[in-house]
This record gives sequence, structure tokens and C-alpha cells, in this order.
Amino acid sequence: MQIDGRFWLTKDEKSFLGNGRIELLENIEKTGSINGAAKAMKMSYKAAWERINSMNEIADEPIIIRLTGGKGGGGTVLTPHAHELIKTYKRFRVLHRQFIERFAEAGDDPEKLARILGRTFLTTSARNQLLCQVISIKEQGVSGEITLQLGGGETLISHITLKSVRSMGLVEGCSAYAIIKSSDLYLCDSPNQDDKEINILHGTIIEIQSSDENAEITIAIDGGEKFICVVNLAQSQSLKLHSDTYLCISKKSIILGL
Repeated sequence: MQIDGRFWLTKDEKSFLGNGRIELLENIEKTGSINGAAKAMKMSYKAAWERINSMNEIADEPIIIRLTGGKGGGGTVLTPHAHELIKTYKRFRVLHRQFIERFAEAGDDPEKLARILGRTFLTTSARNQLLCQVISIKEQGVSGEITLQLGGGETLISHITLKSVRSMGLVEGCSAYAIIKSSDLYLCDSPNQDDKEINILHGTIIEIQSSDENAEITIAIDGGEKFICVVNLAQSQSLKLHSDTYLCISKKSIILGL
């Protein structure tokens, strides 16, 4: 069994925006006419116009402008409000998919779903929250060494208490989130490979955003996952876009979540 769900935005208790309507708007933008959009989607002009008219009646502002005359004989363009609606819908659709995928981790185990539901609305200020698979759990006194595999194949090791391991119900093969504050990551050109207390990941700097006090660095590691690291302005001056770097994370700085 799989958990899934369709995504629609409604307004005034009426269906407003769905995948098909967004596709129609984007085809109007691409072809310059409702007729062209209808042909691209293999639907009748009447059906396309009914969808546009329905959206127009519900929207706070018009979503299309009909052009007449001119060299091209007129056409249809989207309004700025329509562009904003498309952007908003797509952002909500991404969040909806993440929501469904979060529930899908439960598989066919309703009790696991109940636990996930109990934690779904917990928020954290940590910028890095990566879905991983637990591939091994080693007991070390009162602590547990949890080896996590990221989606791209790289691994992270987290040190948490055995009490936390048991209370969370962590077992090999289960999914968990590695939660890491951006200030708990640091970058270097030549990490100490002999330091057994840190995780070392190779990556590329793909974005640098500076403020008056610090800089936010986005690193894409070799497997494709992205990490956010905050450094001071002095350190950021030596960093360059698209350059290689090593991301270092203390094993004790990785919090686990379900």
C-alpha cells in the first residue's frame, strides 16, 4: 500500500488551481493564445475557455488579457497576477509532495504513521534537515553510533544516547532525519582525516550570500545533497563559487528526528 493524494487549491469553496489548470496557463504563455494552448493539450477551445473563465471568476484579479489587432492579429497573455498564482501553486505543490513523502515512510504500518503524525508539525530552526536511512547502530557505553546513508550514497555518523535510540525506536533500515545547525558546519581545504570525531564530506560551493555580519554558503556534496553553512565575513572572502571544499561536521552535532 502507498499513501498518496491529489493536490488542489480551492477558493470560496470552489476548485481553483490544479495541475491541469496550471499547465493550461503555462501553455497560454508559451503559445500566446487560448486556442494554441488548447491544441497543445489536445482539448477543445470550449473546454479551455471554460477553465480560464472559471479561474477568472474566482481570482481576486484577472488572470489573462485579450489582445486585439496588431501585426499578429491579437492573442492572449497572462497578467502579473496569473504569474504570481503559478509561482504560489508550484511552491505549495512541492510542499504537498514533501508532506505525502513524509507519510509514505510509514509504508503499511499504521502505528508508524501515528508516530510520524505526532511529530510532523514539530519545527526546528536548523537549516539542514536531510532524510537518511539508518544502516547500522553500534553501542558504545551509554552512547550509540548511528551510521546514516544519504540519498546520494554518502554516509554520516551521529553520536546520540542509547536512551534516545530506544525511545525513538531506531533500527537498521528505518528512515530518520539528520538535523544540523548551519553554524555547526565548517569548511576547510585540507581536513584532518585522522580525526575520528568528525564527518568529512567533499563538495562544491554553489552559492554565497553575504549580509552585514556573516555569509551563508550552500555546498552541494558529491552525492547531490545540499548543505547550508554559515561563516564569518572574513572567512567568506577566501571562498569562491564553484570551488571544491570539504564540509566537516562533528558527530555530536547531528541530531536525529523521525
